[in-house]
Amino acid sequence: MRPNPWLDAIRAGDVALGGWISNPSTINAEVLGSAGFDYVVIDAQHGAIDYASMLPLLQVLSIGDSTPIVRVPSCDTGHIGKALDAGARAVIVPMVNDRVTCEIAMSYTKYAPDGVRSYGPTRAVLVEGANYFEQAPDQVSLIPMIETVEAMRNIDEILSVPGVEAIYVGPNDLSISLGLPPDNNDPRLDEAMVEIVAGCRRNGVVPGVHASAELCDKRVTQGFGMVTVSADIVALRKQVNNDLSTARGTVGTSITSTY
Repeated sequence: MRPNPWLDAIRAGDVALGGWISNPSTINAEVLGSAGFDYVVIDAQHGAIDYASMLPLLQVLSIGDSTPIVRVPSCDTGHIGKALDAGARAVIVPMVNDRVTCEIAMSYTKYAPDGVRSYGPTRAVLVEGANYFEQAPDQVSLIPMIETVEAMRNIDEILSVPGVEAIYVGPNDLSISLGLPPDNNDPRLDEAMVEIVAGCRRNGVVPGVHASAELCDKRVTQGFGMVTVSADIVALRKQVNNDLSTARGTVGTSITSTY
């Protein structure tokens, strides 16, 4: 199988930095896939991406060296199996609130006797090689999302499921579960983040988190070893707003100085 920078980084104790794709544009995928991230996530849960658009995005990501990861819509054998068969090296599964859900999700990523994944890695074999079946148990990963108060209460049971090497925190859903609005700086969110990191350390699991370039240092200092620092739609929106603001300011200055 091809190199797996994300998995290599977290197993070595290094921080893995990633990008995020929510738009089905293959050009967006090409930009992120060639940027040098350790991993790039295709968001099939909240993004405007279905299976038909996910497949070409995975194909484009093969141009670069980043580990391709898919966030599936839910803990469903069809969603998980098709993402892996299409070439994802890991799946992020949302709303994993208890051990049973985590065990079920894990079983969907593993072939028998360790799981119930059906064999049919149509594209995965093409891109990863004929030894895919032999290498998959060590190289295909489940990343459960810890994003609710319920999941925090059950964190030790969830993280003790065999095979879980990393989790992923969704700050906005976690905020809402805590009774806070999304996109906030409330210290209670940071307290929850620290508590989740402590649970990961107890269980030898790498904590991952959705963040930004500006938040990266803070999250790494808190103990996160997998940090998403850029997202296609967020980056585009931010740059467009900055460009328009700058241009309007320049035009205003120009008009003032002229008259």
